[in-house]
Amino acid sequence: MARNPVQVLSRYTETFGDTFRLYLGGLKEAIVTIDPAVIQHVLKNNSENYQKSEIQVKRMGHFLGKGLLTTHGEPWRTQRRLIQTGFDRKQLDALCSIMQDSLADSLRDFDRQVREGPVDIYPHMMKITFTMVARSLFGARLEDEDIDLVSQTICTVQEFIVRQTLQPYLNPWFAVSGQLRKHEDMRTRADAVLLEYITRRRHEPPGHDLLQTLMDARYSDGHGMPDELILSESMQLLVAGHETSSNALSWLLYLLSSRPDCLGRVRQEFDTVLGEAPLNHSDVPKFEYATQVIQEALRLYPPFWMVDRMAVADDRVGDLAIPSGSMVIVYVYGAHHAPRYWGNPENFNTERFTRANEKLRTPFTFLPFGGGPRGCIGGNYAMLQMLMILRDLLKTYDFQLAPGQMIEARPMVILRPKHGIRMMFTHAIAPASCIA
Repeated sequence: MARNPVQVLSRYTETFGDTFRLYLGGLKEAIVTIDPAVIQHVLKNNSENYQKSEIQVKRMGHFLGKGLLTTHGEPWRTQRRLIQTGFDRKQLDALCSIMQDSLADSLRDFDRQVREGPVDIYPHMMKITFTMVARSLFGARLEDEDIDLVSQTICTVQEFIVRQTLQPYLNPWFAVSGQLRKHEDMRTRADAVLLEYITRRRHEPPGHDLLQTLMDARYSDGHGMPDELILSESMQLLVAGHETSSNALSWLLYLLSSRPDCLGRVRQEFDTVLGEAPLNHSDVPKFEYATQVIQEALRLYPPFWMVDRMAVADDRVGDLAIPSGSMVIVYVYGAHHAPRYWGNPENFNTERFTRANEKLRTPFTFLPFGGGPRGCIGGNYAMLQMLMILRDLLKTYDFQLAPGQMIEARPMVILRPKHGIRMMFTHAIAPASCIA
């Protein structure tokens, strides 16, 4: 389980059915499910009875503070309403120029790297998306070295949280060995960097980034968020705002490297819709096929491979009794790969997400951004970001998978490539022709 929980849970699902009980880490009883009726009940229909589990509220909250990811109840609803305006259509339109400038800077560094030979695309996609989210939050004035510090801190702390969760019997050792303190010190350094930016912005002209949205937000009593809460929300938006996109893009490039037919259609769609114009948020609905391709990559490799909740009171879904205090694990990866909901689920098939087929899909079997009231607040931002990056990469490069490597998923907080994905990039000489 510690090495690869996806492998274990998938085997258990095949053996015991859509819903079963197990002891997580040998200590904590959990109900694991891929049943869409149970998932819909827990995440939507009776969501008030299901709070985020100790994994997020306690362990993630310890490192990331109290914000959207780590609170529930009325405090969460209040924060959600305030922050939602940062992801509405008007704000996303305003962010496009910041995002495009960030991408242009990142691709200059990427181009220098790929000219030297094959590269592991995963850390590059992580850097590109993290920088884009960081500049969307804090504007262009956020220094590269500060971005690198915060990014490394988030990555290292997340790996530690996974160990705390999957191997809870080691937590006393983490405390006495100094591992806990080491990760707390990393968090403190990253917090100080971001808090300095927040404090400085209080004395500068208003910007057009997400930080300005957080600073302008007002509660019903007219007061705004204190700097410490803005820091927590900013850190949590950084965590959630880049990894969905970076993982999806890494796996998508891997999948497209063996599908020139799909690659040609995506390129043709970008060329037809945009030509040489920059991509804006208003263009997103026009990319029907590119969206299908991204959705199929998210189905095969969902970034958040599970969602966990704790039952506040006794509950029941059909024949399933859920006692108070039970942990419910929505096994997203299992739902995305269930043969009863997806024919030939291991195959990359973009036709699953045509508009006609979407109408036939069973609800709550596709959950790349979660579901219900606590679905990802930045889903529209993530789709804009992925389309923007994919467009510029396909416009500039041809690419292929480097030979002699094993591609395998590693379930951390996010479903990452375990050994990386090494690819070779060459500059495209001419636009690709349409492949029907």
